[in-house]
Amino acid sequence: MFTLKPIAVCVSMLTIAPAALAQAPQFGQPIAPADIAAWDISIGPDGAGLPPGRGTAIEGEAIYVAKCQACHGEKGISPSVALAGALVGGMGTLAPGKTPIKTVGSFWPYATTLFDYIRRAMPFQESKSLTADELYAVSAYILNLNGIIEPNDVIDAHSLPKVRMPNRDGFIPFPRNPK
Repeated sequence: MFTLKPIAVCVSMLTIAPAALAQAPQFGQPIAPADIAAWDISIGPDGAGLPPGRGTAIEGEAIYVAKCQACHGEKGISPSVALAGALVGGMGTLAPGKTPIKTVGSFWPYATTLFDYIRRAMPFQESKSLTADELYAVSAYILNLNGIIEPNDVIDAHSLPKVRMPNRDGFIPFPRNPK
């Protein structure tokens, strides 16, 4: 049976559609440089972008126990959360015929990456909540657990980029603009 309902729907769509297309897209609002700066917290391998502050492994242990140990385990060895992963160990496992264990000490090429990652993502339930001093101290504690620095070594914006990670030369350079 023929009805006028389909015709009425088509007519209404033809009259509404051009009006909707004529409106400007609603993509949000302009962002101020200060708003962008709050999110631009990248730390380069050379330490560019590191904030003022300092910490030692001795100072970092208490922070680690309070805010990190529940997921990463005592001394970063035995994580209680599978996705948290171990932070310590695995030295020498990135070799043919071995099962690689990718920890901070065995895999990460730059110590500044550790600081950057902790600042962005940790503690998992309260990311971006640690102060700069706490970040330096926890970074120092994890580096010390891996045998990379001594317990009293002061880690700050000047010393962290100078920390030589065991696997720094273990990566193959990737040419970004091959010719």
